[in-house]
This record gives sequence, structure tokens and C-alpha cells, in this order.
Amino acid sequence: MIKKYRFDLLLAGGVLLLAGLLSLLLRSGEAGAWAVVAVDGVETARYPLSQDLTVTIGTDRYNVLTISRGAAAVTEANCGDRTCVGTGAVSRAGESILCLPHRLSVRIEGGADPAFDAAVR
Repeated sequence: MIKKYRFDLLLAGGVLLLAGLLSLLLRSGEAGAWAVVAVDGVETARYPLSQDLTVTIGTDRYNVLTISRGAAAVTEANCGDRTCVGTGAVSRAGESILCLPHRLSVRIEGGADPAFDAAVR
């Protein structure tokens, strides 16, 4: 029975290996230099990724931005879905974290521009 599915297993292994290599190549963009915070589309702050710090953005509707080891993450929020917290850390130019209930965006800028963005057909 194994001989019957040997080609299928080899094909699946090859596809997984190719997917892993592509993800490494696409993830190899340059590290960013700044975490740019915007509320309602207006830039409110710009923090260097080279400096570790924790900042609370807002009062009643708040998000806690933590910058550590060259990456920024929203580590706490009092919004309903907390998707922004689940996004994890971002560190490369062009990456972002969004909190739609609080109309907050944290985007990474600076460093070298990524080699390419995306193509959709």
C-alpha cells in the first residue's frame, strides 16, 4: 500500500519544502527604523525601534504599544476583539498592526524598502 502513495508523499514533501523556502525569501526584507502611530489617520507619534519602551495610547479606549529588541507589538488593549494583540510583533518596513475599534494603526517605516510588495492577478 505504501508503494501506491509514494509519489503522493514525495510530491507533498516537495510542495512543503518549496513553501518553506518561499516564506524565508519573502520574509527577508529590511528591518524598519520607526514605529509610526496614527489615530483616525493622523500621525500622533513616532518611536524608534532601536529603543525599548512601553507606551499607553489613549485613556478610556487604550492600547499598550511595546517596543522591544527592534520589534513593535500591541501587548494590551481594551477593545472587544483584541485582534491587534493577536497580530504579534512587527519589525520590517511595510508591516502594520491595526485596531479598528480604536481607529489605531502602527506601521513600520524606515530602513530599506522591501524588494517587492505583492502582485495580484
